[in-house]
Amino acid sequence: MTSISSEDRGFTLGDGVFDTALALGGVVFARDRHVARLVAAAQRIGITIEATAIEAAMEAALTPSPLILRTTVTRGTAARGLWPASSGAPTLIVATTPWSPSLLGQPARLITASGRRNEFSPTSNLKTLGYLDHILAAREAALAGVDDTLILNTQGRVACTTIANMFALIAGRLITPSLAEGCLPGIMRALVIEAAPRLGLSVEERPLAPQALAGADAVFLTNSVRFLRPVRSLDGVLLGDGGDIVRKLQDIVRNGLDDLR
Repeated sequence: MTSISSEDRGFTLGDGVFDTALALGGVVFARDRHVARLVAAAQRIGITIEATAIEAAMEAALTPSPLILRTTVTRGTAARGLWPASSGAPTLIVATTPWSPSLLGQPARLITASGRRNEFSPTSNLKTLGYLDHILAAREAALAGVDDTLILNTQGRVACTTIANMFALIAGRLITPSLAEGCLPGIMRALVIEAAPRLGLSVEERPLAPQALAGADAVFLTNSVRFLRPVRSLDGVLLGDGGDIVRKLQDIVRNGLDDLR
């Protein structure tokens, strides 16, 4: 069992970043993208870590069984104080849990979270360890008996859900909030943006009003464990299913997953 110091800044202050990836047959799906994003996020908060170190840690955690890999990088231990005069080597931990293909494509029911995501925060585009806002939003979903919550930004526009990026298909255009709206640069988000033109869909990264979702042809979520997840309802209002478009996008992305089997 891996242990962590009680003085580690990831434990005491949430001073770190993390990544979640899927591995099948001992191979991490989109590994280079995941590693590059994690290195960049660490650098953004002043932690230097080499991609090769992350790759080696991931490799050591792999088994032939399907796994979810949670890779965490913290600033490690340091003298007391919010910004330490010096710190030791960063802490790097890869934890694994089993993954089931039943997670792919599960329809989701959402409610709108009461809290807001601060798109002006310097960490709004980073997967930091300070996840309490999203934990409380997930608690709202659990209490309401739904699957997740839609989180709006401070301007009342769509940002994300607790664990996913969001897309809406409106008049043949695939719309997703831009990073300036406070969402994460999701790996699956990027793969969908790249795949969409193959179906003749133009992609717009721009502000998205929550009211527009009710009239969308389809709304779906993306993350690296569930891939594309259609949204069936928001605050009790049924949403469009998009016909074959969401399924075709899912198929394109899953082709890369099948290559790992």
